[in-house]
Amino acid sequence: MPVTAGRKPTAADLAAARDHTIPDIMPEPGARFSVLFCGINPSLYSAATGWHFARPGNRFWPALHLSGFTERRLDPSEQHLLPGYGLGITNLVARATAQAAELTGAELAEGGERLANLVGERAPAIVAVAGVSAYRKAFARPRASIGPQSGPQSGPQSGTLAGARLWVLPNPSGLNASWTLPRLTEAFRELREAVE
Repeated sequence: MPVTAGRKPTAADLAAARDHTIPDIMPEPGARFSVLFCGINPSLYSAATGWHFARPGNRFWPALHLSGFTERRLDPSEQHLLPGYGLGITNLVARATAQAAELTGAELAEGGERLANLVGERAPAIVAVAGVSAYRKAFARPRASIGPQSGPQSGPQSGTLAGARLWVLPNPSGLNASWTLPRLTEAFRELREAVE
């Protein structure tokens, strides 16, 4: 059971959150669906709260606002407002871990298949995977880089996934120190401009 809003998860809450899942956030079927953001997997903090990208220091929410996707910075507890912007959030792997490094290559590959099925059902215009290393493993694209994906045929090798454009964003975790908030915001802004 997620902790109540305004209360920071305790060490016991975090330990209890291991392997838990959190629900996807998506527009209703038939509603405008511009971008489906796809994280690697929930952190223990996210699983304890029930909110995507909830760990303090994660730059997803600031970058989303500063890049122009939202008119103000949303708190993770306001994730339910994203569908009103035509946005959604899911994860490659549903189970929460302390570190993404705990995930196996098989889990990431299965997550890529699950993502393709989800995209086929919900039809976002763009799927933006937040984390190039996870994307490379999930879709067997060892040379993939940040930005729009491209290639000669259909499928992940071509830059599409079940009819949606594929985009890779930097991992917004505060542990990804090489991507400062200004650099991360610029990567998100490039995506927003592609949506427009």
